[in-house]
Amino acid sequence: ALLGGAVKFGESGLRLWTEALEGAATVGRTVVYAGINLSPALLAVGFIIGLPTAVVVFLGGVLGWLVLMPAYGLLHGLPPDKTGLAAAMAIWSGQIRYVGIGAMLTGGLWTLTRLREPVWRSLQTLRASYKASRSSGGGPVVARTEQDASLWWIVVPFGLCLVPMAWIYTTVVNSPAIGILMTIVMAVAAFLFSSVAAYMAGLVGSSSNPVSGVTIATIMLAALLLVLFMGAGHPAGPAAALVIGAVVCCAAAMGGDNLQDLKTGHLVGATPWKQQVMQVVGVVTGAVVLVPVLSLLQAKYGIGEPTIAHPHPLSAPQATLMASLTRSVFGAGLPWALVGLGAAIGALVILADRLLERRGSDFRLPVLAVALGVYLPLKLSAAIFAGGVIAELAKRAAGWGDDPSRRGLLFAAGLITGEALMGIMLAVPIALAALWPGLGADPFTLFDVPPFGGWPGLMIVALAGAALYRVAIGSSKTGG
Repeated sequence: ALLGGAVKFGESGLRLWTEALEGAATVGRTVVYAGINLSPALLAVGFIIGLPTAVVVFLGGVLGWLVLMPAYGLLHGLPPDKTGLAAAMAIWSGQIRYVGIGAMLTGGLWTLTRLREPVWRSLQTLRASYKASRSSGGGPVVARTEQDASLWWIVVPFGLCLVPMAWIYTTVVNSPAIGILMTIVMAVAAFLFSSVAAYMAGLVGSSSNPVSGVTIATIMLAALLLVLFMGAGHPAGPAAALVIGAVVCCAAAMGGDNLQDLKTGHLVGATPWKQQVMQVVGVVTGAVVLVPVLSLLQAKYGIGEPTIAHPHPLSAPQATLMASLTRSVFGAGLPWALVGLGAAIGALVILADRLLERRGSDFRLPVLAVALGVYLPLKLSAAIFAGGVIAELAKRAAGWGDDPSRRGLLFAAGLITGEALMGIMLAVPIALAALWPGLGADPFTLFDVPPFGGWPGLMIVALAGAALYRVAIGSSKTGG
């Protein structure tokens, strides 16, 4: 954690180096780009998810930045008055990322078709649970390790939560009828998709939780319904659809996490209803803490699209993607030819993945991961790929029967935690500057423009990667 925090302080606090080492060369009518983000946290992410997933995301990045971008330049030329890196970023933001949107749409629809059976099984499980709770009064005593919270403890708070949600939705759209419709859509989608997420996470693992797919599907469904009832020109339409999607996204993510918790508790003999009570406490605590944290990050760095006040915001690719989808439904318009190309690419990826599945291959091509790679800046997926390579090298050095990712996991998690906490701490002076204007929003900054570019950061990240590798391998050698 200290290493991750120190690197973040040097880059964002002191501004000794840039956040990425990147460049692009103009070649005739087109441009070729290369770059890598200098974040130990991204290395750690790649290490944790492993090489197979990191490769898929990186392949999406290679497709978008090293295949589609040069091809687009050859066909259409460079943007006016732009060359090199500026031209590459303009083509990506204005054209290539919409290919990722199209692939993501295909992935979302495919996810829904794959979830029919899990949805049905989840509903059957809920029905059986309800019948068991109704008949338990005169039946045998339920074992302590099988005692869930009363169904009324779930239904009543759920109903009470719908009241403020309906008020929020009504405030957003300024229509009680549409606000109630939004609440119903949100409740049904959250119920179904949190059940699916819990089923998938409990059966396979958290990596199979289809949060992105169900969120995109919910946003598109909500947007289409709102267009039907509000019209395409309603100014609050995109925000209304996104608010519904945000709730469903949180519900799906928490559904998977909660069932993993309950599954672990079952293995160690915990009492389910006690776990469920503490899960509620955790949700409330997270909701209270996240608001000031996100507000600080927004004030310090900005989130999503670059602005004059925040030219280098925190990346929020999936949120930006979903906002673009929603605006397109409400008439903002998208380059549909590129979206269609992305949809076709997504279909081909799904076909390839099905063929790999039938052949029993260990390597798979999840379409949402490929689509995210196309949509992400290549510098991010390159750093994640580097972390995956480190994990694979450590695994081979330790022997195929020994998994070093389990030993390096704490070190990798520390890199992520340290960088995240330092990012929050660097945002605190903005809040203090409101009380003491003389303090300034960036009291630690030594340089307005990093004097050494990205090279110091590259060396430091390389050292962090070497340390991660040594921790993984060293533990296996000392542990026998």
